[in-house]
Amino acid sequence: MTTKSDPHEPGSLLYDPATSKVGEYQDKAGPYALLRPVGGGREWQADPTSLRPATPQERLSAGLRAANERTWAVGASVPPDPDDLSRPPLPVPGCAVCAELAARREAARTVFDRSAETDANVLLRQHQRKDHR
Repeated sequence: MTTKSDPHEPGSLLYDPATSKVGEYQDKAGPYALLRPVGGGREWQADPTSLRPATPQERLSAGLRAANERTWAVGASVPPDPDDLSRPPLPVPGCAVCAELAARREAARTVFDRSAETDANVLLRQHQRKDHR
């Protein structure tokens, strides 16, 4: 239940700097805010004082990511080939290592560091071959 001391409205899209993700505000749980990924998924706890409204670009990116995940979840006509080097590897949902490497890749993209972006892709592929096959 949202109270006067809770400035966030359920359903609002907020950026969590601790995870570098946009989430849909659900509710409070003790001292934490509960956020859910755009398009659904596993909720996470965030520090409500560090949250801010998502920018239009962040909202668009999160919506696009959710649409792509829905497409892959229902089975695209041809699933992405994990050995296709022309596309960046997708993190395995629920895997902390995949999420950390994908976040590292995204951080490199934001500062236009293509070398670090490529390094993160290589490490993500190596991790997936070792731990997810």
